[in-house]
Amino acid sequence: MNLAQLLVRAARSYPERPAVLWGADVLRNYRQLADRSARVASYLKHVLGLKPGDRVALYMANHADYLEILYATWWAGLVVVPVNAKLHAKEVLFILEDAQASALFVTADLAAGLKSLLPTGSSMRGVFTPGELGYAEMQNVGPIHTVYRAPEDLAWLFYTSGTTGRPKGVMQSHRNLYAMTSCYFSDVDSVEVDDAWVYAAPMSHGAGLYNFPFVARAARHVVPVSGGFDPAELVALSQQVGNLCLFAAPTMVKRLVEYIQAVRAPVEGFKTIVYGGGPMYVEDIQNALQTMGPRFVQIYGQGESPMTITALSRWHLAEQNHPQWTTRIASVGHAQSLVDVRVVNEAGDTLPDDSTGEIVVRGETVMSAYWRNPEATSKTLRDGWLWTGDMGAMDAHGFLTLKDRSKDVIISGGSNIYPREVEEVLMRHPAVQEVSVIGQPDAQWGEVVVAFVVGHGLDASALDALCLDHIARFKRPKAYHFVESLPKNNYGKVLKSDLREQLSKK
Repeated sequence: MNLAQLLVRAARSYPERPAVLWGADVLRNYRQLADRSARVASYLKHVLGLKPGDRVALYMANHADYLEILYATWWAGLVVVPVNAKLHAKEVLFILEDAQASALFVTADLAAGLKSLLPTGSSMRGVFTPGELGYAEMQNVGPIHTVYRAPEDLAWLFYTSGTTGRPKGVMQSHRNLYAMTSCYFSDVDSVEVDDAWVYAAPMSHGAGLYNFPFVARAARHVVPVSGGFDPAELVALSQQVGNLCLFAAPTMVKRLVEYIQAVRAPVEGFKTIVYGGGPMYVEDIQNALQTMGPRFVQIYGQGESPMTITALSRWHLAEQNHPQWTTRIASVGHAQSLVDVRVVNEAGDTLPDDSTGEIVVRGETVMSAYWRNPEATSKTLRDGWLWTGDMGAMDAHGFLTLKDRSKDVIISGGSNIYPREVEEVLMRHPAVQEVSVIGQPDAQWGEVVVAFVVGHGLDASALDALCLDHIARFKRPKAYHFVESLPKNNYGKVLKSDLREQLSKK
């Protein structure tokens, strides 16, 4: 069940179909992509002497060679360790050492700050930079056949963001990722041969994981020349390439929609925008639907069950005449086809409809364990269920609405306050561009609600009045901090830990 068989099949059946595009220009067809992957795989196996199950790290910005390196790693029976390109070199070193990586691929923009720090005598047998001689020489090695891997064998070792301590390595098998791909087809979107998946978000994360459905269909893969998210570039690519599909964080969706509105750009070149990775506010998705039409699908997942806990279909998002439409578009949809999802109390008992508790999930997409971390594994995987750490409520029709991460819930005077509820209200103000709500320690109440707000011409009294019109008095912020921007990671999530640190220094 080697994932590389997806590329083998595509190349045999449709060798001349365009595979990798650099901007709007075709760089490689499927025959060329498979041949290059087979040669890199041969080098890893025969020249470096790597054995099935050895780990290969990819510390790379989005790059035209990313896909061939991914598939070469699996082709040789090895394990991919994708590393966030925004991490500090010392953070990268922790991952390399913890994963006991045997080889490293690093793009030129990141190589200088890392190579000098690599310790001697480590498990590392080779460091390669696409575009340089050492990488080019890999193409001189004869190709090999794919190495057999069992369904349960490790394929993808993904390190969590580490917001509550050292990052943990999530162990995803070939079976897990095949199941995730099946869920894309059944719950997210169809893929046609002339569709194009554009990597506007990091290939080391969700955008990269969604390569599989497009390889399976021998569709196109577009790496933007900018290497990431640029609204003007995406609009241009939608016209030049057509049938553009992408994964975007809600903040990226908002920026794209605002750009399209500002320049009155055409939208017919976009097929599907899958969004997730953070809260999408009702006002924002309504605006997006009004501007771009029914081109959106929401997914909810996490590294431990990647992209595959729930999905909110384009049909539900477009069903504006449904009496519960506003409530439903605030949800993250139904459980995906290959998983069970429940909302439970601390004892693991399923809660009644519309009750808030922790979200748990089980199924073919759920990780086997955390890498070399049995203590964290036992806390997160219990009796076959993944305890997500996310709080939510499920209605009688199976729609799941996220509240917040359990660690982000604010307990003030003994009452639970969910930041997203307050954020949704504040986003109703037309001058509010972004907002993030956190708890601040307080001697009297335990915690009080504090809001960081991005916008112009705002004052606290107007926001207070808005809150008092829509939510209970005890939930309104006790303080507002007006800022130019919110701290985010490279896939659009607001870093609430950074906001808490800012508060501690005030």
